[in-house]
Amino acid sequence: MNIEQSASPTKFPGVSDKALQWLTEPDDPGVRYLALRDLYALPKSAPSLTTAAEHAHREGQIHTILNAMHPEGYWGEPGAGYYPKYTGSVWSILLLAQLGACVAMDQRIQTACEYLMQHTLTDDGIFSVTGSPAGTADCLQGNLCAAFLDLGFETPRLESAFAWMARSVTGEGIAPMENKHASLRYYAGKCGPVFACGSNNKLPCAWGGVKVMLAFSKLPPERRTPLIQRAITAGVDFIFSVDPVTAAYPCGYSPKPSGNWWKFGFPVFYVTDLLQLTEAMVGLGYGQDPRLANSLTLIRQKQDAQGHWALEYDYANKTWVDFGGKKQPNKWVTLRALRVLKKAGELETR
Repeated sequence: MNIEQSASPTKFPGVSDKALQWLTEPDDPGVRYLALRDLYALPKSAPSLTTAAEHAHREGQIHTILNAMHPEGYWGEPGAGYYPKYTGSVWSILLLAQLGACVAMDQRIQTACEYLMQHTLTDDGIFSVTGSPAGTADCLQGNLCAAFLDLGFETPRLESAFAWMARSVTGEGIAPMENKHASLRYYAGKCGPVFACGSNNKLPCAWGGVKVMLAFSKLPPERRTPLIQRAITAGVDFIFSVDPVTAAYPCGYSPKPSGNWWKFGFPVFYVTDLLQLTEAMVGLGYGQDPRLANSLTLIRQKQDAQGHWALEYDYANKTWVDFGGKKQPNKWVTLRALRVLKKAGELETR
């Protein structure tokens, strides 16, 4: 496999060598690349990692998605890119980010990011389904902020997107949606602070909240302004207002939480699972917080005897590529789980 000796699987007691070798098999260059980068933590200059990154962009799912892109930088229909689901520009960008795509590896990714930023982000920093401020939602804002960071796309306009997202959580400087003459206000979709959402009967939406917190977790600490820190504090308080493993957050129009909370999937779009919630909290430094302990236990319990996690939720036949059979051991879900457990320090104690 020609992986540098310094990246030995013995770094991960409790994880079988076979499980790690499974993730680094050459038949899936995308998973291999991210496993070498995130689990083995190879340095950027390592030949194995450089080669894996090139293969992922030229031979894997990244290659398939980029080949479907219009030369101007969009997929499907021109414009804001939310439609068609799940092959429009928004979804394609989100998927590329989760696959480990990087603007430095292919100019087309830079072109796509610039196009989406131009057509989806308002002057106030609001990502919108329609291109106007009224078309915003926490899940969209958080997903795109996180995706652009993962893709390595940098622009000053992204700072304004993070600033709006933070204000939308704390409520600072944002008028109620009824104040239609205010220069900055809430709308029917994003209708109030702390993740209030029109699609959740105006109650806080934990799915959207997780996306926002995941984006904040990916923002380097030195770039977290006092406003963003206040938003993170408010978001953490909300996430830990219940034991996350119960998913007992406001349900809006439903008598109980969605069962999708407990189904680990790939890719992850606006549906959220407990694995992504845990990823966000671990990324913010709460991996050892006792309030997250039950969620980490649930993640470990879903591992099978071979050290694999199954695909329980998917978008088969809905997006550009499929990622395996449902209820079958899945490399992408296994990668997601191991990354979270590694960052939480759980791989050293199992």
